[in-house]
Amino acid sequence: MNEALIVAAAYLIGSISFAVVVSRLFSLPDPHSYGSKSPGATNVLRTGNKIAAALTLAGDAGKGFVAVLIAKAITGEDVATSLVVPLAGLAAFIGHLFPVFHRFKGGKGVATAAGVLLGYDVWLGAGTLATWLIVAVFFRISSFAALIAAVFAPCFAFWMFGLRPVMWATIPMAVLLMVRHRANIERLIAGTEPRIGAKKKPVVSGPA
Repeated sequence: MNEALIVAAAYLIGSISFAVVVSRLFSLPDPHSYGSKSPGATNVLRTGNKIAAALTLAGDAGKGFVAVLIAKAITGEDVATSLVVPLAGLAAFIGHLFPVFHRFKGGKGVATAAGVLLGYDVWLGAGTLATWLIVAVFFRISSFAALIAAVFAPCFAFWMFGLRPVMWATIPMAVLLMVRHRANIERLIAGTEPRIGAKKKPVVSGPA
């Protein structure tokens, strides 16, 4: 029962949409109403408010990290031997994608996944982030970098932990992240996915 409560709490933490919270604090439009209609840092950046976008990124990553740390603290277990800790991280990620507080309309999950992986293990998270950075630098396409990093995350987890629950928890995260990026995948195939640094038409600011 205690384990179920930990996982449920992690889901609720993940359900906090920092894109919505930050947008309201900065009197910006509801991130569900413009751009990709995905409540995340990239969409908030379309308003031109870099501080709001940075806070959204930090919040979304932080909630994944915190959810895992809380699970570790309550159970006293290490991610390498625990079942609850990996499930808590997965639950936080799912909460971001399907938040109960926002009619189950969540973001794509890149920042939250990064926070969860860092919470699992610093080296696992760092390796995945390094993969994203290398691909992003060479190809200048953020979504493509995220997709490649998602593929490599379970590989890194298997290399570090073998066939333990933490490795299995990364697989549905990777699959769900790809599903959430299906529109980006279509644009990548069509060659129309925007590159990092490309100018975008700013969103007119207004009440969230």
